[in-house]
Amino acid sequence: MAENIKSVSENDFKATVLDSQQPVLVDFWAVWCGPCRMVAPIVDELAEQYKDKMGFAKVNVDDAPKIASSYNVMSIPTLIVFKGGKPFEQVVGYRPKKDIQKLIDKALV
Repeated sequence: MAENIKSVSENDFKATVLDSQQPVLVDFWAVWCGPCRMVAPIVDELAEQYKDKMGFAKVNVDDAPKIASSYNVMSIPTLIVFKGGKPFEQVVGYRPKKDIQKLIDKALV
């Protein structure tokens, strides 16, 4: 995991994601999820590319089920961009880098 991606729990989700001044892309994942392992290096690359413009966080749905259920995360990986403390855009399942980049770019406009 890239050093500028924060692993967040139910204790620090609000402070890290909802209270952020920048948009934050949150990767909802689990250790046992194959597609999550495919998305992870893409998110790592994007976190490095956009580190000055956007926050990046990961939520392990097994460790933080309340967060996942409060945002109706039913399948993983789910990527949700939060802007102004609210969900702004989301994609479910494996997506190529260009699709995830579009999500980020839309939030930065």
